Amino acid sequence: IVATGHLVWEALQASEKLEAQGISAEVINIHTIKPLDEDIILKSVRKTGCIVTAEEHNIIGGLGESVARALSLKAPTPQEFVGTNDTSGTPAQLMEKYGLDANSVEKAVKKVIERK
Repeated sequence: IVATGHLVWEALQASEKLEAQGISAEVINIHTIKPLDEDIILKSVRKTGCIVTAEEHNIIGGLGESVARALSLKAPTPQEFVGTNDTSGTPAQLMEKYGLDANSVEKAVKKVIERK
């Protein structure tokens, strides 16, 4: 799980829930999209074979797309996105509308594992 901002905490909570179900999920805290730490992402997908990006803002042009670009060029990998979809609002409104929480991250991990 590659996450940024508040979604790092949610990803950590999701990883604990997944661990209890026998699913090991690595959580990577990405501080910047530019420059993107491609090396850590590539190391992770070589171990896991899939990836979930989690961000508390628009997935269009955000972390998820930056990761997808890097993976498409260097290591095509199944990916799921957790984030908003071209909508604006207060943080609380967006978190509620898009389910930007541990449960959504957990569901995305299970979905991407099925795609491997």
